[in-house]
Amino acid sequence: MSQNNHSHAVSFRLNTIIWIALLVLTGITVTASRFDFGFLNVVVALTIATCKAGLVTLFFMHLKYEGTLIRIMVFLAFAVLAIAIGFTFFDVAYR
Repeated sequence: MSQNNHSHAVSFRLNTIIWIALLVLTGITVTASRFDFGFLNVVVALTIATCKAGLVTLFFMHLKYEGTLIRIMVFLAFAVLAIAIGFTFFDVAYR
């Protein structure tokens, strides 16, 4: 029985670039928190957080190197989470 043991060694340079991108996005989060976007405050915060989560899952959790089925399943999990969060906002908005 053969094993498919594929190792995806990510270079130090790429990890550094992703780390810097995460630091920049964290700075954008801090800067955005000082502005009042009205009802878009949550949308701006969740958009930045989604970008950061995408970078972490793609590169640090190696989702970029996985098969299509795994990617679809992770996308569906995030879609269900987004729908649940959306329903929560609708519930709070119409009380």
